[in-house]
Amino acid sequence: VQLQASGGGLVQAGGSLRLSCAASGRTSRKYVMGWFRQAPGKEREFVAAISRSGGTTRYADSVKGRFTTSRDNAKNMQYLQMNSLKPEDTAIYYCACDSARWEVVTVAEKEYDYWGQGTLVTVSS
Repeated sequence: VQLQASGGGLVQAGGSLRLSCAASGRTSRKYVMGWFRQAPGKEREFVAAISRSGGTTRYADSVKGRFTTSRDNAKNMQYLQMNSLKPEDTAIYYCACDSARWEVVTVAEKEYDYWGQGTLVTVSS
């Protein structure tokens, strides 16, 4: 599976961005897809994930109510809609795929075996 994240940029606090992740290769539409982020000087952390059907989603507490993840299996795309952005959301955002699971969504980074290259989101105060 090859993953390509895009949509990052510079936005003011309170603004919105939508990240996209294009998947190719093995049938990524079958698998759980997730978003992680890494802020400067910090460990990479879980942000959101979605099951194959889209029926199950999980979010980090820090983004609940502000971020929404979705997917379009026909297009092999995953999205992260980010609203009410805060300066602490500044990070490189990575999309990832858990090829061992279809409907059980995990937040553990080590369970995700395919990763995109990351897209930078900068939120100014």
